[in-house]
Amino acid sequence: MKCKMTTLCYIEKDDRYLMLHRVKKENDMNQDKWIGIGGHFEDGESPEECLCREVSEETGLRLTEYRLRGIITFVSDRWQTEYMFLYTATGYEGNIGECSEGVLEWVDKSAVYSLPIWEGDRIFFRLLEQEEPFFSLKLQYKGETLIESILNNRAL
Repeated sequence: MKCKMTTLCYIEKDDRYLMLHRVKKENDMNQDKWIGIGGHFEDGESPEECLCREVSEETGLRLTEYRLRGIITFVSDRWQTEYMFLYTATGYEGNIGECSEGVLEWVDKSAVYSLPIWEGDRIFFRLLEQEEPFFSLKLQYKGETLIESILNNRAL
């Protein structure tokens, strides 16, 4: 089975998320989109180790308080299946540095929906807002169009 495992984190402060505008990386499937902080697992890493390493590499911050909010399964006709561990974080130490993949910016939570984000991201942002307990969300894409969304094994 070919699949990739990733983490994604939305660091929260003053009703804002720290987001990454993906504008620097070559051949980026997320080109020009606004996403959270995260990336691919390295061999032998736990989800938390991957999360903390990726946040440190991309932001320079060290997480001190975070929680796993859900697992997102991405199915696509263009890319291999991806299992993403979605986190939010409210505690960190350090100063934000430069990111080689894009521009880091604090974004008001209310403004997130007006940014160029993936259609499925809108679903999990609503679940985060609603303080949904741990969830499993499956998002199926054809190209960049979301064609199916299933929350906790029920179609949305």
